[in-house]
Amino acid sequence: MSEDLWTHALGDPAAESAETPAPGSVTLIIPTFNESGNIRELLSRLGESLPAHLPVEVLFVDDSTDDTPEVIEKAARDCAFPVDVLHREQAVGGLGGAVVEGVKRAAGDWIVVMDADLQHPPHLVPELVGEGERTGAELVVASRYISGGSRAGLAGNYRIAVSRGATWLTKGLFPRALRGISDPMSGFFAMRRSVVTAEALKPLGYKILLELAVRCRPAKVAEVPFVFQERFAGESKSTAREGMRFLAHLASLRTATPLARMIGFGLIGLSGFVPNLFALWMLTGAGMHYLPAEIVANQAGVLWNFVLIETLLFRDRRRHRHWADRVGRFALLANADLLLRIPLIALFVAQFGLSVLPATALALVTTFVVRFAATEALVYLPRKGAKHRRAPR
Repeated sequence: MSEDLWTHALGDPAAESAETPAPGSVTLIIPTFNESGNIRELLSRLGESLPAHLPVEVLFVDDSTDDTPEVIEKAARDCAFPVDVLHREQAVGGLGGAVVEGVKRAAGDWIVVMDADLQHPPHLVPELVGEGERTGAELVVASRYISGGSRAGLAGNYRIAVSRGATWLTKGLFPRALRGISDPMSGFFAMRRSVVTAEALKPLGYKILLELAVRCRPAKVAEVPFVFQERFAGESKSTAREGMRFLAHLASLRTATPLARMIGFGLIGLSGFVPNLFALWMLTGAGMHYLPAEIVANQAGVLWNFVLIETLLFRDRRRHRHWADRVGRFALLANADLLLRIPLIALFVAQFGLSVLPATALALVTTFVVRFAATEALVYLPRKGAKHRRAPR
């Protein structure tokens, strides 16, 4: 199936023709990747759990390489509620990207997100929505970390430690956005459709609740306890690679404002002294004269800074230029910094009467601000008239 294939013939045709969703209606978004062994059991339990008076549509957004879409189509024939499936040929944004695709197509007043592996108990779906209606909350999170909740289904002490550490880290980085959310790593939650702006979301990996809470800022949050279950079938999709994507996602969210990006730019620049000095030590130790060694070693720091800035600060802006164009522009600006700094120091000493050390410090600050502004404007802002495309990696 192509990315744009939207299969509608799976449920009640009358539900498809309704232009206005009923009050309290729900779109249940379930992202899937090779979950064929869980689909029938999941839909069966949903059928047992969803009350007849609750208008629900189930939307699978599928990135599978197995027969999961076909299994969904067959199992949907026995469901009393409409079931649709969108298969994406390219898993852009991972699980979070799949949820955003679902949000764009959701018709319900409420959006509920859950996994397909039955670690999120289906019987809590109406409870999440009911808690939101009862309290007036815009976001209701199924939490493992409040009274009545448990992370029992996490396999092994390692995953428990990683989950706990990730929770502490995210709450420490986003204390305001995550106020009232004890389990920001939860993948099971309900949110009012009116609060979600899909165009503002830039997910990376599987922690979509964090993305929604930070970028959409729901005014009121409620929580419902839940016991994290053991996976029904298949294997966990949690990998070291997903962990790295999670850290990159945190950095992207934390540096979303210009001031935060500037601070991150400065910290990365400071860290560049390490590879710079190491390369200088290696080159001079190999017998190279210190002057050419300084020039070559500076490029090691430039490359280090470029990789970190690309990954942590401007990940979502890389598509506007080819990677070679970005490298060349970044290196030119970084090396021009050296040429600009020396005349500035001379100017501050000769014209303003500063001594060498204060003049050098002032020149460093000035060139840093100029280089940050120039990097953002000349390397990562879209060119006028440029078509939006994905940059080669």
